[in-house]
Amino acid sequence: MQLPITRIDKTLPLPKYETPGSVAFDLYARETTTVQPNALALIPANLIVQIPPGFTLLLAARSSTPKKGLSVPHGIGIIDQDFCGPNDELSVQVMNWTNQQVTVERGERIAQALIVPIAQVELVERETVTSTNRNGFGSTG
Repeated sequence: MQLPITRIDKTLPLPKYETPGSVAFDLYARETTTVQPNALALIPANLIVQIPPGFTLLLAARSSTPKKGLSVPHGIGIIDQDFCGPNDELSVQVMNWTNQQVTVERGERIAQALIVPIAQVELVERETVTSTNRNGFGSTG
Protein backbone atom coordinates (compact mmCIF):
# COMPACT_ATOMS: atom_id res chain seq x y z
CA MET A 1 0.00 0.00 0.00
CA GLN A 2 1.23 3.49 -0.77
CA LEU A 3 0.63 6.45 1.53
CA PRO A 4 0.76 9.83 -0.24
CA ILE A 5 2.56 12.38 1.94
CA THR A 6 3.74 15.96 1.56
CA ARG A 7 6.66 17.21 3.64
CA ILE A 8 6.46 20.86 4.68
CA ASP A 9 10.24 21.12 5.18
CA LYS A 10 12.03 18.96 2.64
CA THR A 11 15.36 19.34 4.47
CA LEU A 12 14.05 17.02 7.19
CA PRO A 13 14.19 13.27 6.49
CA LEU A 14 11.35 11.25 5.07
CA PRO A 15 9.68 9.17 7.76
CA LYS A 16 10.70 5.53 7.69
CA TYR A 17 10.24 2.26 9.45
CA GLU A 18 13.39 1.87 11.56
CA THR A 19 13.53 -1.95 11.42
CA PRO A 20 11.99 -4.63 9.18
CA GLY A 21 9.60 -5.55 12.02
CA SER A 22 8.48 -2.00 12.84
CA VAL A 23 4.73 -1.40 12.60
CA ALA A 24 4.97 2.38 12.90
CA PHE A 25 7.14 5.05 11.31
CA ASP A 26 8.70 7.93 13.23
CA LEU A 27 7.65 11.56 12.88
CA TYR A 28 10.13 14.42 13.10
CA ALA A 29 9.58 17.77 14.81
CA ARG A 30 9.52 20.48 12.12
CA GLU A 31 10.56 23.23 14.49
CA THR A 32 12.18 23.55 17.88
CA THR A 33 9.45 23.76 20.51
CA THR A 34 9.84 24.55 24.19
CA VAL A 35 7.08 23.11 26.37
CA GLN A 36 6.50 24.96 29.61
CA PRO A 37 6.22 23.03 32.92
CA ASN A 38 2.87 21.31 33.42
CA ALA A 39 1.63 22.63 30.08
CA LEU A 40 0.38 21.37 26.72
CA ALA A 41 2.02 22.11 23.38
CA LEU A 42 1.56 21.18 19.74
CA ILE A 43 4.65 20.08 17.86
CA PRO A 44 4.35 20.29 14.07
CA ALA A 45 5.29 16.92 12.53
CA ASN A 46 6.19 18.11 9.01
CA LEU A 47 3.67 15.95 7.13
CA ILE A 48 0.37 16.25 5.37
CA VAL A 49 -0.97 12.74 4.81
CA GLN A 50 -3.62 11.47 2.42
CA ILE A 51 -5.04 8.46 4.25
CA PRO A 52 -6.61 5.82 2.01
CA PRO A 53 -10.32 5.01 2.40
CA GLY A 54 -10.94 2.32 5.00
CA PHE A 55 -7.96 3.35 7.16
CA THR A 56 -6.97 5.82 9.86
CA LEU A 57 -3.59 7.08 10.97
CA LEU A 58 -2.83 6.72 14.67
CA LEU A 59 -0.21 8.92 16.33
CA ALA A 60 1.47 7.73 19.53
CA ALA A 61 4.45 8.75 21.58
CA ARG A 62 7.70 6.95 20.97
CA SER A 63 8.85 4.86 23.92
CA SER A 64 11.66 7.38 24.50
CA THR A 65 9.33 10.41 24.70
CA PRO A 66 8.50 10.01 28.43
CA LYS A 67 12.24 10.07 29.19
CA LYS A 68 12.08 13.76 28.19
CA GLY A 69 9.20 14.35 30.62
CA LEU A 70 6.60 14.47 27.84
CA SER A 71 3.58 12.32 27.15
CA VAL A 72 0.68 12.35 24.72
CA PRO A 73 -2.11 13.43 27.11
CA HIS A 74 -4.90 11.49 25.44
CA GLY A 75 -2.77 8.40 24.69
CA ILE A 76 -3.10 8.51 20.92
CA GLY A 77 -4.05 10.87 18.16
CA ILE A 78 -6.62 9.74 15.61
CA ILE A 79 -6.22 11.28 12.17
CA ASP A 80 -9.33 11.23 10.00
CA GLN A 81 -9.28 10.45 6.28
CA ASP A 82 -10.47 13.95 5.38
CA PHE A 83 -7.69 15.72 7.33
CA CYS A 84 -5.55 16.17 4.24
CA GLY A 85 -5.86 19.77 3.05
CA PRO A 86 -2.94 22.09 2.29
CA ASN A 87 -2.94 23.42 5.89
CA ASP A 88 -3.58 20.07 7.61
CA GLU A 89 -0.07 19.36 8.87
CA LEU A 90 0.08 16.60 11.46
CA SER A 91 0.85 17.87 14.94
CA VAL A 92 1.71 15.94 18.06
CA GLN A 93 0.07 17.19 21.24
CA VAL A 94 2.34 16.70 24.25
CA MET A 95 2.08 17.36 27.97
CA ASN A 96 5.12 18.35 29.98
CA TRP A 97 4.48 16.78 33.37
CA THR A 98 7.75 18.04 34.87
CA ASN A 99 8.49 21.25 36.74
CA GLN A 100 11.06 22.37 34.16
CA GLN A 101 10.87 23.49 30.54
CA VAL A 102 11.39 20.70 28.02
CA THR A 103 12.72 21.50 24.56
CA VAL A 104 12.08 19.33 21.52
CA GLU A 105 14.67 20.12 18.87
CA ARG A 106 13.91 20.52 15.17
CA GLY A 107 14.49 17.16 13.48
CA GLU A 108 14.03 15.16 16.68
CA ARG A 109 11.87 12.05 16.40
CA ILE A 110 8.93 12.91 18.62
CA ALA A 111 6.16 10.43 17.79
CA GLN A 112 5.27 7.42 15.70
CA ALA A 113 2.44 6.82 13.29
CA LEU A 114 0.74 3.68 12.07
CA ILE A 115 -1.96 2.96 9.52
CA VAL A 116 -4.88 0.95 10.90
CA PRO A 117 -7.90 -0.45 9.04
CA ILE A 118 -11.24 0.86 10.26
CA ALA A 119 -14.92 0.23 9.63
CA GLN A 120 -17.65 2.80 9.94
CA VAL A 121 -20.81 1.35 11.40
CA GLU A 122 -24.45 2.27 11.41
CA LEU A 123 -25.47 3.13 14.96
CA VAL A 124 -28.77 1.48 15.86
CA GLU A 125 -30.37 2.73 19.06
CA ARG A 126 -32.22 0.20 21.22
CA GLU A 127 -34.45 0.84 24.20
CA THR A 128 -33.15 -2.09 26.24
CA VAL A 129 -29.84 -3.86 26.67
CA THR A 130 -29.98 -7.53 25.74
CA SER A 131 -26.70 -8.76 27.27
CA THR A 132 -25.89 -9.62 30.88
CA ASN A 133 -23.59 -7.55 33.09
CA ARG A 134 -19.91 -8.34 33.58
CA ASN A 135 -19.96 -6.41 36.86
CA GLY A 136 -17.90 -3.39 35.89
CA PHE A 137 -14.41 -2.21 35.08
CA GLY A 138 -11.71 -4.81 35.71
CA SER A 139 -14.25 -7.53 36.47
CA THR A 140 -12.27 -10.33 34.79
CA GLY A 141 -9.43 -10.08 37.30
